[in-house]
Amino acid sequence: MRLEDGREIQVKQLAKVDDSHALFNTHGMYYKEFPSDFSKVRAYTSYIIQYAPDLYKEVNLLEQQISEIVKNGIEHGNKMDPNKKIKVWFDFNKRAKVIVEDEGNGFPLMNEWNQFAIDRTICLVTQDFEHFADLIAWKGPESTEMDGGNALFAALEYWNGGFLYNQRGNRCVAVRYFPDNAEYRKYV
Repeated sequence: MRLEDGREIQVKQLAKVDDSHALFNTHGMYYKEFPSDFSKVRAYTSYIIQYAPDLYKEVNLLEQQISEIVKNGIEHGNKMDPNKKIKVWFDFNKRAKVIVEDEGNGFPLMNEWNQFAIDRTICLVTQDFEHFADLIAWKGPESTEMDGGNALFAALEYWNGGFLYNQRGNRCVAVRYFPDNAEYRKYV
């Protein structure tokens, strides 16, 4: 992206959609369904990360990141409906890969969120901190006072191997490579 002053910047923090991406392949992955019980999210993610090697746990950062994806599915996707399920596929074979699917209507405002992310990045690069203050938190029409889009910003930074949504927006895949994988250098 070219700025008005001619500088080129790359905005990496965008939510991407690609239903047919190979990362959505669940072959050989563990699978677990959980009820949409917000109070048990940490228990759900503790169950998942027990399969991860210690190197991948990064002082519980992996658990925290998976927890955020599951929480978003329960809160924003399933609207806290205990009758709805969260489906999770995961594997830790030379990378952390997690696919989370909720029963909701998806993330219809992804383009708006991406534009927000672009505007925010431009403010940081140009050091326009006055305007940046207006972009601290992203709010959609269904956002609560506690929502701000920060979990998605953090996810896009953390999951260095990809973070994608399906077209509907109710399924995402997240991949992180670690130093024990020859592919690691491509993603850091």
